[in-house]
Amino acid sequence: MTTSQKHRDFVAESMGEKPVGSLAGIGEILGKKLEEWGFDKALGQFLVLKNDEDLFQEWLKDMCGANAKQSLDCLGCLWEWCDAFL
Repeated sequence: MTTSQKHRDFVAESMGEKPVGSLAGIGEILGKKLEEWGFDKALGQFLVLKNDEDLFQEWLKDMCGANAKQSLDCLGCLWEWCDAFL
């Protein structure tokens, strides 16, 4: 699987205060929708859902209308970051 530049940038450094829009698969529109619901940081909900892929993808679909590719890109980005930093 090839990754986007956004994905590579996200996993290249520690989390800090990365906004949700910095995740691969989450563009401006989806990022704004998530922020409106109070989800403004990149990693939080993934950890709350105990890294459960199916739950996370369903949550993204329900909260901001992410499609399958967007949710998979986001999930891959988070998994790779977790592998590198947790």
